[in-house]
Amino acid sequence: MTVYLVGAGPGDPDLLTVKGMQVLRRADVVVYDRLSVASLVDLAPADAERISVGKTPGHASVPQDEINALLVAHGRTGREVVRLKGGDPFVFARGGEEAQALLEAGVPFEVVPGITSAVGVPAYAGVPLTYRGLSTSFTVVTGHEDPWAATETDWDAVARVGGTIVILMGVATRGAIAERLMHGGLAADTPVAAIRWGTRPEQRTVRTTLGRLGSVDLEAPVTMVVGAVANVDVTWFESRPLFGRRIVVTRAREQASDLVERLRRLGAETIELPAIVIGDPDDGGAAMAAAAGRLRVGDYDWVVFTSANAVERFTALLRDAREFASTKVAAIGPGTAEALRRFGVAADLVPERFVAESLVEAFPSGPGRVLLPRAAVARDVLIEGLTAKGWDVTQVDAYRTYPAEPSPSALAEARKADAITFTSSSTVTNYLEVAGADAVPPVVVAIGPITAQTARDAGLSVDAVADEHTLDGLVCALVAAVS
Repeated sequence: MTVYLVGAGPGDPDLLTVKGMQVLRRADVVVYDRLSVASLVDLAPADAERISVGKTPGHASVPQDEINALLVAHGRTGREVVRLKGGDPFVFARGGEEAQALLEAGVPFEVVPGITSAVGVPAYAGVPLTYRGLSTSFTVVTGHEDPWAATETDWDAVARVGGTIVILMGVATRGAIAERLMHGGLAADTPVAAIRWGTRPEQRTVRTTLGRLGSVDLEAPVTMVVGAVANVDVTWFESRPLFGRRIVVTRAREQASDLVERLRRLGAETIELPAIVIGDPDDGGAAMAAAAGRLRVGDYDWVVFTSANAVERFTALLRDAREFASTKVAAIGPGTAEALRRFGVAADLVPERFVAESLVEAFPSGPGRVLLPRAAVARDVLIEGLTAKGWDVTQVDAYRTYPAEPSPSALAEARKADAITFTSSSTVTNYLEVAGADAVPPVVVAIGPITAQTARDAGLSVDAVADEHTLDGLVCALVAAVS
């Protein structure tokens, strides 16, 4: 049994340490503050007990002595307990008090440091805390109003020590802090960088001076950097092409991670609102299982896949890639081909354009037998086209898509977004069914012409269509549409 005091970092979930991720993934209990990125708690197993002790709207935070007692009680049960805290647990986070309580109770614990906002936030704002010729040191101080913090700080000494000053939790007291620092000897024109929501997609940096700090408009949470380095501007985070943009992702949750990751790397804030849920076909997969059996005995000359979903569901019925033997394989596009490669199969045919019509055009003439595992509801272009070229086509349902049921809060967030991405015709029709046209953001981007046409037929104005009908192509089209 161990209690882990884990620092979650300043906001960007990617800044969680590897060890922090590892202990979260095996946690039995997670005791967490109100984190700026709630998805970190989702790293814990689905059956892990989750206990919120942070302040939420309308509710005060749990008193510290009660948190200490909670950690001791759960730590004594023999389960793995993670105490998840923003930033670093030992930097203005009262992790030391929790560790002391565990020590006195004889409960084993470990500290998993996190990236403190004092260091991570200025880095994301392009403000180096030390810089040759400008600063060789930095001081971190809290501006909180509690008696043990800001009012007991020797601000004159902080001003005299030189170097860079980083102030956390100081928005409410910034005017008084500025006066104290100037009284201690800092000039009124000393540069200040104030970074709100640092490391998050909504990060904003305000540059001012110490003399004007008290009157500048700021809202918490803000990290303030005072000193010559605040004039250094090596901006990178806020200059990414999708920075500050809110994008709705309508892919099924099982598929969304790749697109979400691409968008986040470009600075976007993503709103995952799956329009479809992928489930078993009506026959429970019986026809596909029977087809897999016939593949083993060489009944098919070709297997044609039109989606990565079909690949994953069909290959789950096979022992390994050798069961394809001499049967050739076609993939409608690179995403589908990549799913085949993960199973150890190289597609024999991928058309130049990633649509059914192009696949039919590129396909050789028959005779022979073709197996087509695909979604239960799909266009008949492939079946008709391949049949016309002399092939005997057996179509089996690999999966069925169902409309998702997004929460009212997710729909409200979607309405405020800048753009929406559609990756298939079913995402268009199902999104409109569950969300309605009023929840479609002003910019609509489609992965290909078929999806775009479905959107237009439904009355939507499509702003961009990917030239290459892949996730990378979709992202490129999106960047161009919102730039």
